[in-house]
Amino acid sequence: MAENFMQAVLYDSYGGGPAALKHGRVPIPSPEKDEVVVKLEAGSINPFDWKVQKGMLRPLLPRKFPYIPGTDVAGEVVAVGSEVKKFTTGDKVLALLNPLNGGGLAEFSAVKESIAAHKPPEISAPEAAGLPVAGLTARQALTHLDGFTGRQPNILITAASGGVGHYAVQLAKLQNAHVTATCGARNMKLVRSLGADEVLDYATPDGAALNSPSQRKYDIVVHCATGIPWSRFEPNLSPTGKVIDITPSFGTLLSCAMQKLSFSKKKLVPLLLNPEGEDLEDLVKLMKEGKLKTVIDSMHPLSKAQTAWAKSIEGHATGKIIVQP
Repeated sequence: MAENFMQAVLYDSYGGGPAALKHGRVPIPSPEKDEVVVKLEAGSINPFDWKVQKGMLRPLLPRKFPYIPGTDVAGEVVAVGSEVKKFTTGDKVLALLNPLNGGGLAEFSAVKESIAAHKPPEISAPEAAGLPVAGLTARQALTHLDGFTGRQPNILITAASGGVGHYAVQLAKLQNAHVTATCGARNMKLVRSLGADEVLDYATPDGAALNSPSQRKYDIVVHCATGIPWSRFEPNLSPTGKVIDITPSFGTLLSCAMQKLSFSKKKLVPLLLNPEGEDLEDLVKLMKEGKLKTVIDSMHPLSKAQTAWAKSIEGHATGKIIVQP
């Protein structure tokens, strides 16, 4: 790192969408004692990134402007903090960046050792970069399967061809669940290939009503879509069914409060991602063994990050949108 500056994509204020993203030269980060600096080979865009730009977490995020968005990265370690034990220079890694700091849409990023994992050569950088946020979200949502014994749980996954959804389908099948999935008509074949037992076109009457073709009630719903009210889920749930909302809104929290007042055994559960490095390593192991894969919607150079940003905002990506420096 003889040169002390790098190319990065950043924005200076809330709002503005893709047009507000700027390209600039900023200092290459130096590692804190528990960090490594990674020369990026790929990153990915999540809806969380542009929602922060819109002001979803204002004034908590961003902490300051200008802000470099992006939290999923994969690349090569080029500098190591004084207390780092797990990695050394030259290692290939993937990691989840702290959203307080961001930094994923750049040529280099500082990464906490605790939420990074070794990337085996069997996994490409773009495949690895798609995994952290979406894969960990899917895994955490499916921890609600842990209590099932003696029978096969029935799961519904909405927006199953999207970033979180396509991982959730695969992980649910690895846990021996019966999976019903919703997606657009163009992606039904893909979602079946990922293991879904039943696939609904969300634009049809049965798809809109979330009706299982086999008339099964859902024990768990991994809700990756938006705009579906609790009233549509409730009649399709088993007596103790849960809807895990991965993008909880004020309406989600209001519904949760109403359920507590009614003592309902059916639950709407907001998910707030609590990432763990061990969980990321487990997902990488599954990918190395060929049991989990990243579906890549499209790949964009860092110089065209605005195009990738706009594609994510459109909301119709199949799998992950990847950006490469």
